[in-house]
Amino acid sequence: MTKSKGYTLRNKLSKKVKDALHEYPEFVQELLAARGVLTKKDAHTFFNPDYDEHMDNPFLIKDMGIAVERILKAIDEKEHIAIYSDFDADGIPGGALLHDFFKKVGHERFTNYIPHRDTEGYGFHEGAVDVLHKKGVTLIITVDVGITNSETVTHANARGIDVIVTDHHIPPKELPNAIAVINPQRVDETYSFKHFCGTGVAFKVVQAVLLAAREQKKEWVANIPVGWEKWLLDLVAIATVGDMVPLVDENRTLVHFGLRVLRKSRRPGISALCRKLRLNQSYITEDDIGFSIAPRINAASRMGSPETAFELLITSDVVVANERAKELDTLNNKRKGQVASIVRELKKRFEEDSDTAVLVAGNPKWNPALLGLAANSLVEAYGKTACIWGREGTGSIKGSCRGNGQVNVVEMFNEAGDVLEQFGGHAHAGGFSVSHEKMHTLGDSFNAAYKIVAQKTEEKEVFADAEVASETIGRIQKMLTQFSPFGMHNPKPIFVYKQVTVQAHRQFGQDDAHIELLLVEEEQRAPQRAIAFFKSLESFTRTVSVGATVDVLCTIELSRFAGKTQLELRIVDIV
Repeated sequence: MTKSKGYTLRNKLSKKVKDALHEYPEFVQELLAARGVLTKKDAHTFFNPDYDEHMDNPFLIKDMGIAVERILKAIDEKEHIAIYSDFDADGIPGGALLHDFFKKVGHERFTNYIPHRDTEGYGFHEGAVDVLHKKGVTLIITVDVGITNSETVTHANARGIDVIVTDHHIPPKELPNAIAVINPQRVDETYSFKHFCGTGVAFKVVQAVLLAAREQKKEWVANIPVGWEKWLLDLVAIATVGDMVPLVDENRTLVHFGLRVLRKSRRPGISALCRKLRLNQSYITEDDIGFSIAPRINAASRMGSPETAFELLITSDVVVANERAKELDTLNNKRKGQVASIVRELKKRFEEDSDTAVLVAGNPKWNPALLGLAANSLVEAYGKTACIWGREGTGSIKGSCRGNGQVNVVEMFNEAGDVLEQFGGHAHAGGFSVSHEKMHTLGDSFNAAYKIVAQKTEEKEVFADAEVASETIGRIQKMLTQFSPFGMHNPKPIFVYKQVTVQAHRQFGQDDAHIELLLVEEEQRAPQRAIAFFKSLESFTRTVSVGATVDVLCTIELSRFAGKTQLELRIVDIV
């Protein structure tokens, strides 16, 4: 590897890989190889997503046949079906997806149920089953939830309600006693792809039901065009990006076509939200989903009711759509204000004592739904792992943790498991619950656990894909469009803008939360704009000042904010 301070430039390719990818420019070959795309066939698949060719048969998923036959029976016999979905930006679109499907096939006897984050909490609840039982529900289909709620499934069975669990979270050793458990993460699953989000799993169910209904010549599917389900891919794209699952294989295909649908979406709610956020709907990107649309869907349950976001996605009424878009934006602004207040309190707390490896703090008055965002701000400010707890409306003490990239958060939870009641997550983020008796020992426990895991963890290198100069930025950006959509396992390429001088800098945005630098190369007249959101001059490896010569690690972006199109660099680090 070619090393420079603070980053590592990737090696040039081997002759074997070059020969396999010879029809592409060398720069494109290097970016493909960095993503594990090493053959001509894989490169063709990567650059040319094909809905029919790259989507596997949904009936290859375990229990799919059983689930489909039960849903067909419920439709034929006009049973009362309940769609029970989670309250986040994965579960809500999934609930909307099944809502739209049942409407399309003319099955009007169904109920959408979304638990309230504060009063019910996460999961599939027995109380909800009792409510649905009183309404005459005989079949419950879960979306993005239920895999760990065996007791609730048993409770439903005892009341004569069949349950089809569709979920994507890691299953426990014993699966719920549902009539079907559709989860690509099952230990016994042999399906070709395992990393769908919850809405993605629900979409595979819809694919399968439509296939079976046509094969069985059901009357209610006769007037539905083949391929109609593609219009649901806007919801799948929102959920797949919002839930941060890997954007590879089938997910890449789903989001590729989902973005196409979003750009011409028939949903008044999507159009209303785009107008409210000053997004050009015709050019919606995965970044617009991740930074603008998904946070507002999540804000509904964090600050109010998940029904607000659900109604935005399903309504055909323009007036209702405008109202819900306005409400979601208001809730999101309220969420930002409350998070900012928590972060200010946290920074005061850690002003004099931030020497520990893990920053741990809590307050019973804090809303646990906001603490992942607050923890993230601490990571950005201090470069340390942060774990913050609060108290739910149910009285439970729950917290969120965000990692600094040095230690796997779930491994840290495992080492501190004796003080935690529950925990889960992935390498960089997780959640936990703790008893009132043990919450005061969290700081010591997490820091001890961090040290144990850190000793077993190799320090990770920051890789840069290539060096970039001002005259090549535009050309490179055009090349990058074919690599999108970007996300987990398909990250944006990182470039080095080398030995540039800081001509000026300023903070901008609400509460001066973001930073802008103007950078110039030797003999360059026009400065290059580089920005970083929720960063300050002190957030980087090197603190910058006017006149300093630095290397800037960055991604290249084409911004269309407020109708103005411009190329800019998004700062990853300054070294």
